This record gives sequence, C-alpha cells and structure tokens, in this order.
Amino acid sequence: MSFYTSLSGLQASQTEMSTISHNLANVSTNGFKKSRTDFADVIASSVSVAPSQQVGSGVMVKGNRQQFAQGNLIQSANALDLAVSGDGFFVVKPETGSSQVSFTRNGGFLVDADRFVVDSNGSHLQVYPVDGSGSVVATGLQSAISLQLPETSGTAAPTKAVTLGVNLNASSKVPTTAAFDRFDPSSYNQSAQTTVYDSSGNAMTLTNYFKRTSVSTDANTPSTWEVHSFVGDKELLSGGVAGSTMTFDGTGKLTNPTAPIAYDEFTTAGSATPQQIAFSFGDATTQKPSAFTVSQRTQDGKAVGQIQGVTIDEKGIVKASFSNGDTQALGQVMLANFSNPEGLRQLGNSYWSSTGVSGTAKLGEAGSNGFGNLMSGTIERSNVDITEELVSLIAAQRNFQANSKALDTASQISQTIFNIRS
Repeated sequence: MSFYTSLSGLQASQTEMSTISHNLANVSTNGFKKSRTDFADVIASSVSVAPSQQVGSGVMVKGNRQQFAQGNLIQSANALDLAVSGDGFFVVKPETGSSQVSFTRNGGFLVDADRFVVDSNGSHLQVYPVDGSGSVVATGLQSAISLQLPETSGTAAPTKAVTLGVNLNASSKVPTTAAFDRFDPSSYNQSAQTTVYDSSGNAMTLTNYFKRTSVSTDANTPSTWEVHSFVGDKELLSGGVAGSTMTFDGTGKLTNPTAPIAYDEFTTAGSATPQQIAFSFGDATTQKPSAFTVSQRTQDGKAVGQIQGVTIDEKGIVKASFSNGDTQALGQVMLANFSNPEGLRQLGNSYWSSTGVSGTAKLGEAGSNGFGNLMSGTIERSNVDITEELVSLIAAQRNFQANSKALDTASQISQTIFNIRS
C-alpha cells in the first residue's frame, strides 16, 4: 500500500511542478494570471477501524486555482493600450456579428486594416453604443458593438465667401514693371494666401497679389492698388475681367470696393462642380505707413475631417478627433466581472470563458461598483513573481525527491522480505 501512497505524492508533486513551470513560462505574457496547485489528503475510512488506527492513503490534487491578483502596470505610448486597475475583464469577439465572446485582461489593442480595434489575436473590442454626447444608449451583451474608428467626419462645404483684412504700406512704391506677372516679384508689392475648399472638400490656396498703381500726392488725391486673385494656377475673373482696383483716401481708409467682389464661376481640378466666391476686404483693410500685415482672414468652406487621434478617458468613453476640429464619441468600453473568477475556463492567449462555476458575466463600466478603474496608455503584465515561483519550484522538487525516497525505501523493504529464507 505504501507504494501507491508514495506514487500519489509523486504525481501530486509533478502536477505542482508543471503548474509552476507554466507560470514561469508566461512571466512576460501580458494579462496572464498565475495558478496555484491545491492538495487534499486521501483517507480510506471504514466503520470497523478505530479512528486512532486509520492510516492515510496518500494525496490528491484538489485543483489548480487561478490567482487573479493585479499584475504590474507599465506605461506605453499607445492610447489604445488599456489596463483595468482592479476587478474586471475586457470583452472581445472573434468577429463582428459573432455570438461567441471571450474575456481577457490583456489590453494591448491596435487598429486592423478595416479600422476595427482588435487585440493581438484579431478579436474585436466590445463597447456600449453612445450618442453624440457620449451617453450610453443601450446596455447588455446583445447591445455590444465592435469598436471601429471612422475614417472621416463631417460633410464637405465649398468656400463661398472670403474676408481678408490687410494693411498695405502707404510708403510702398509703384513697381517699375508695368505688366503684372505673378512669377515676377518685381511686378507686385505684396501677396497674401488664404485656404479655401472646393465642393469635394479639397483644400486650395487662394493667393491675392497687391500691386500699387498710383501714390496719393495730397489729401484729396486717392491712392490706388490693383489686386489679382488666383486659386492654384487659375486667375479669378470678375465680370470676365482680370484684376480689381482698390482705392484709399488720404487717411488710408478703403473707399473702393465697399461691397464684396463677386468672382465668376470656376471649376477646380479636384471637383467637377463649379463654384463662385464672393471676396471682401472688410473694415480691417487699411493703408497705413507701417509694414504689410494680415489682420483678418476668414472663409466659410469646410473640408471633410480626417481622423487624427483617439483618446479613452477613465470612464472608458472612446473619442476620435479629426483634422477639421470635430470630436466624435464612438462608444464606452465594456467591462465584465464574475462572482467567482477562479471558476473561469482558460482558453489560452490570455482568454477566459464563463462556466457554471464562475457564474454568468456581470457587465458594467469602469469606475462603477464592482469594477476597477480604466487606464489608457497602460498595459497589465503577468502577475507571476519569479522569486516566489522559484522558491515554490524548489519546494515541489524536494517533495518529489522525498516521495521518491519513500518509494525506494518501500521497495527495499519488500526486497528484504522476498530474500528471507525459511
């Protein structure tokens, strides 16, 4: 009988060493949770045997209990790297529309080719749907959606009105070159650029070239300038005529044009839809004896916003920012917790699934009752302590050796008995 008792000890020690080896092998696995082997003694009891005379029959592995203690948190430069400080699991699905869900503590997420936020296994991060203000509009696992980053935001609007306020230097001289040529800086005095947009939202540069044509000799003589406007390589015409005249009185006040210049329709290379721009110098345009400056520059066009960044706050609200200044709430990160996390089934790849022992998933949000805080730009490492595991490994090895010695001793005793001669 002692053979089987020692054998059970050997098997139990071997299981413990396998568990510890598995822990050590995953010391660098993000979100990994170590396990601990628990044992129970085996007693062969009988009603005919006095309690004081019972002899144990060995040991058995009661179970490998997972330890969900917090792992070390490390900082990263990726805003999509998430960590739960406290209780809770991220919910992921292998693909959109799948009914299968897994739970993980590994929050190393990235963006795939279809702009879904996925983990290293390609599973989609699940979030609650939200409205424009970031308020959750539906809860429950059936309402969860896969987090996908939009490519653009907003609707393009062509520029129809431009206002440019400048100060033209009253000391500027009339250029000696008679004919205006935008490629010849000596044929004009100053230029100013304004970004405008076509109907497709493509950005274009509207350049105004200012050429002085006459200088005021007294308070009653106006000073005149000629302005030429180009969008890219196309010069804008007003009534079929290129160039407009600006007039200032002796005090430097703009007297003409007082109304916006209505440029003729034109079509850009990036759009097939004609557009028309009304150009105004506003009240800020002056002619003073100071350097050329641009004091006002506005336009009403709008480009389609391109996504520039993603942020996730402590409540798990995911917001995307765009190049046109838009900010869009995309969802709230869903967290799950269980009555008995130790009863979760390990699936590998830092995944778990619920079982009857763990109980069904309780869903919630970061920072609420029963759920930890969400940290963006942070990764949770394994909770394996190398020193602790190595000490446990040495102890398990000693237990194995002790049981081996007991088995060897039992063998020697049996051999001695067999060798007794009558």
